[in-house]
Amino acid sequence: MIEFITIGAILGLSAGLSPGPLFTLVISETLRYGIKAGIRVSLAPIITDLPIILLCFFLLIKLSHIKPILGSISISGGFLLFYLGYGNIRFLKAEENSSNPPSRSLRKGIFVNAMSPHPYLFWLSVGSPIMIRAMKHNDSSMATFLISFYLMLIGSKICLAVATEKSRTFMSSRIFIYVIRFLGCLLLGFGIILIKNGLDMF
Repeated sequence: MIEFITIGAILGLSAGLSPGPLFTLVISETLRYGIKAGIRVSLAPIITDLPIILLCFFLLIKLSHIKPILGSISISGGFLLFYLGYGNIRFLKAEENSSNPPSRSLRKGIFVNAMSPHPYLFWLSVGSPIMIRAMKHNDSSMATFLISFYLMLIGSKICLAVATEKSRTFMSSRIFIYVIRFLGCLLLGFGIILIKNGLDMF
């Protein structure tokens, strides 16, 4: 169980702090409308991700007996983590996109996250295979993976909003940049593990 808590926490933290549409929206909404707006955007994945998780999970359950397909998906997930990790390692500073017109922050966050390809790719190629592996241990392992993932995902985005509100210079500080780059290295490591697991299924 500790294994899946750790995996969920690291992936959730990495996803929460990886540059992307929702990352930028948290910053821009906080700068324009304050900390409450940034927190509302941070909560968007709780609403948008459930149907994505269910769809990807049950799709892979149906295909779980076909090892080459699962192996191919695992390898694809490894390369996705390579791509995300490489983006983190090249991170220089957070872009403050303030060109968006005023609107309800939670609604905007839901729309941005639902239209982004990242959640779909992540849950199909990375998250669901881990859930299936956790379920083979027991149901509580799968639950702890999801709980730790979303605690860190939502928590890190809320912390991002707080940091943006408290210190606008922090977003371009060396400490913040090094944290993002370190998480990128962890994603590369997980990518290698997924590719190895995928190759073992052939």
